[in-house]
Amino acid sequence: MTWRRVAATGGAVLTAMLASGCDSMGYYAQSVGGHLDLMRRARPVAELLDDAATSEALKQRLQLAQRLRRFAVTDLALPDNASYHRYADLGRPSAVWNVVAAPELSLTLQTWCFPVMGCVGYRGYFDRGGAERMGTELRGRGLEVSVYGVPAYSTLGWSNWVGGDPLLNTFIAWYEADLARLIFHELAHQVAYAADDTTFNESFATAVERLGSARWFEAAGRPVDTDAASRRRVEFKALTLRTRSALEALYRSDLPDADKRQRKAELMATMRAEHAALKAGPWAGFTGYDAWFAGANNAALAVQAAYDALVPEFERLYERQGRDFTRFYAEVKRLAALPKDQRRATLAANP
Repeated sequence: MTWRRVAATGGAVLTAMLASGCDSMGYYAQSVGGHLDLMRRARPVAELLDDAATSEALKQRLQLAQRLRRFAVTDLALPDNASYHRYADLGRPSAVWNVVAAPELSLTLQTWCFPVMGCVGYRGYFDRGGAERMGTELRGRGLEVSVYGVPAYSTLGWSNWVGGDPLLNTFIAWYEADLARLIFHELAHQVAYAADDTTFNESFATAVERLGSARWFEAAGRPVDTDAASRRRVEFKALTLRTRSALEALYRSDLPDADKRQRKAELMATMRAEHAALKAGPWAGFTGYDAWFAGANNAALAVQAAYDALVPEFERLYERQGRDFTRFYAEVKRLAALPKDQRRATLAANP
């Protein structure tokens, strides 16, 4: 497992792209062209399973993905539609590349706003070069930037009439637990979407992936998150959460900016030292998070927060709805329709 699997899985990135009528024509063209190319490459899973040219390893992964897809419908009440019944090999390691940015002394993400879809805290590119150029431009404005590959994205169900979101080579070979999380996460985006609240959307989908994967393994009579990769994921999230919390307190303080910069450097150094200790100790030399820690900055930490910040609130909401996914989704959709401040206050109420 690499750090990319713990970072953003893409969310509703394409929907934001396709809503960008007021943005540059070049950005719009790469968005549409990239997605159409992806859709053209997709073949029905049933066809691939019957094809003698399909490797046995890929057939096994596709069969697992179809079992997960059925479970998502029967046990998690996720949408029963065309998504994840086709497969595409993109010939590259990422579906898209996301660009996120934040100020030097803040964990507030730069946002881009689009007609209909509202504002999102990332900007996605099918071409890595385009993402890197955007990153360079943002750095020129004095922002801290993170550019990272995304294995999957959701079209929020808008593409189901033309085949739906496909399974991709960028994630099909993942460990079973990670594959389950990704499929459940992306399908959750088709259930509820708040046009102006990336953290709400991603935290909801993360809650569904966690609840759903736990139920998947319980149904199979197997323990959840006991493998080394899962333990590393938990420890990575704990470490980055501690660092984010310390930085947030620092940035809110009344210290002069010069002192904030010095303390920020110390906190980042401590985080990297703790990662080195984990790598040398319980992680037994695992290098999957090295790239993340090497490039860690406010932007990288802030986008992690978007996926985690409200997960406890959603998990409590699920409990209040009697652990019933249908009731849970209905309440989430109700919240998504509220103004952002009211939505957040309601979600936080009645712990």
